[in-house]
Amino acid sequence: MTLSGATPGVAYRDGNVLRWTAAYTASVSGDVVFFLTLPWAVTRMAGPAQVGAVLAVGAVPRAVLMLAGGVIADRFGPGRVVIGSDLARCLIVFCAAGLMQFAAARLPLLFAVALIFGVIDALFMPAVGALAGRLTDVGQLGRVQGLRMLAVRLSNAVGPLIAAIVLSAAGVAAGFGLAGLLFSLSVGLLLAVRLNRIQPGVRSTGSPFADLKDGLRHLRRNRQLTRLVVVVGLGELCFSGPVSIGLVLLTAERHWAPAVLGWTLSAFSVGGAVAGILLTALTRVRRAGVALACCLLATAVLVGTLGQVTTAGLLIACAAVLGALSGVASAIGNAVLQRKTDPRYLGRVSSVTSLSTVGLSPLLYPATGFVAAAWGTGVFFAGCAVICLLAALIAATKSVRGSEL
Repeated sequence: MTLSGATPGVAYRDGNVLRWTAAYTASVSGDVVFFLTLPWAVTRMAGPAQVGAVLAVGAVPRAVLMLAGGVIADRFGPGRVVIGSDLARCLIVFCAAGLMQFAAARLPLLFAVALIFGVIDALFMPAVGALAGRLTDVGQLGRVQGLRMLAVRLSNAVGPLIAAIVLSAAGVAAGFGLAGLLFSLSVGLLLAVRLNRIQPGVRSTGSPFADLKDGLRHLRRNRQLTRLVVVVGLGELCFSGPVSIGLVLLTAERHWAPAVLGWTLSAFSVGGAVAGILLTALTRVRRAGVALACCLLATAVLVGTLGQVTTAGLLIACAAVLGALSGVASAIGNAVLQRKTDPRYLGRVSSVTSLSTVGLSPLLYPATGFVAAAWGTGVFFAGCAVICLLAALIAATKSVRGSEL
């Protein structure tokens, strides 16, 4: 991965950005396949009771080490860290595939795979967030985030279908092998990506801990940046998994067929993909801060409504609109955040938002089930609506709503 001083073109016509988009799509698809194959393997080997334990073994180091991953991304450059961690993920899942195929695999193997994968993810997540902010000039960041949203939602829509076909036809080893192939495709594409937004300054000569404190001080000194981080973190917290689990519980509570759940989750992904296409096509987002606050407010209302829906058709329609609204809010929020962040701190700032979305959201999984069992899924969705409303209120403050793209 190289740096280039050439002036980048429109994001969706820039081969460099499109290579990154393809690489990111392959990587996210690999994530989807891996995180479906792992619990499938655990269930077949030890029963469903061990699934939560294995996933927790991966989630804990991911959350604990996420801020350190941001420091590493800024010290060594997000490009190197993304390629290295993607390559490491490729190797670990290929090893898992080989052991599942040719050795007498045991449950400790899956615990080890989950643990190592979680540690690597703590490096990968902040770096990939920082990398998106250095692909092109600041005028194209909204389009880059639109492409990112398109990649995520398409991967979430198609990935489970591919994984299900492979697992049913060829088993767990093939599932891990498919994830490894997707990660290797991502690495190959990333090697051809160049960085156009130059990172100023000299590499830190202090300790990693000093760099971490410097990054946190940078956030604390910049009120607008701090509020943007909180808005993005709160806005995405419920959509990194808890809402999907809530939809599973809602369809079960209403005694709807599994097909309703499938259509609902697909509609959510398609809505986000449409939002990504729209944002990619726009020349600019006027009054981006106001648009962000309005989208988050509408998202809060719609999330609260989901818990009260009583017909399957209305649930699917609401999910599609929710996917679009949350996609727009996420893309605008991340684009504004990256525009306002000094490139020297992109990794550390990205690690804070990643901690909120990927690191902490798994902690809501037990709460999701508990709240739904005790008071019903309507109360859970109302709680998610309150979180989105809080994000909207912060986005409506003067320092955030005046943001432009």
